[in-house]
Amino acid sequence: MEKSDYIIYVDESGDHSLTSIDPQFPVFTLAFCIIEKRVYARDLAPKIQEMKFRWFGHDMVVFHEHEIRKAKAPFVFLGDPEKRTRFMDEISTIMADATMTIVAGVIQKQPLVARYVQPMNPYHLALLFCMEQSQKFLQKHGQSGKLTHIVAEARSPREHGGVGREDMELAEVFKSISEGHHPLRGRAILRGFELVFADKKTNSAGLQLADLVARPIALATLRPDQPNRAYDVIKDKLMIRVFP
Repeated sequence: MEKSDYIIYVDESGDHSLTSIDPQFPVFTLAFCIIEKRVYARDLAPKIQEMKFRWFGHDMVVFHEHEIRKAKAPFVFLGDPEKRTRFMDEISTIMADATMTIVAGVIQKQPLVARYVQPMNPYHLALLFCMEQSQKFLQKHGQSGKLTHIVAEARSPREHGGVGREDMELAEVFKSISEGHHPLRGRAILRGFELVFADKKTNSAGLQLADLVARPIALATLRPDQPNRAYDVIKDKLMIRVFP
């Protein structure tokens, strides 16, 4: 199958457990960053790499939202307000200028549990929505009949065969959606995607972008009246659905 002109990077915020719901963060968010490969290779990834060279002198640093927000190593210098302002301004500019589309599914876990006797796994529900909307986007942009890769960070320790248990479960759900066996899709086939698992240590600019957007999207749903600069930067690029 011919390769698509686009690639999709995926990350999540929150956990997908419905048995132990954190009252401080009772949502799960899955974010798909859809980026044209030409734009990614020639503009977006180089900008992130150049920023790393300016701030660290090398490009081996991985931008993780949690470490940046908490000023943890190697971002300890962000404890200095002036440096933090400059650093965040630079990231915000890159994100604002990025030509990409973000598809996000946000699951409010407590209402989901209250409404359904056997609620679906939040990750699986969000994945279904994000895949459906991504397919619509790709069809609109002339990618019908082409193969688009969805790159996700591996979520579980690798076992026999090189894939962990959680990732094997995700691959099975991905396959059921793609082949028309998912209970919420009936026999509707959703092909044209291939799932790729990346090691957590992979220094991928695309995965780092997805990591930077997932939590702000979750917070915009959880605390809509709270200032959320990161969300304001990306909201015009966003297609979102909140469940239930």
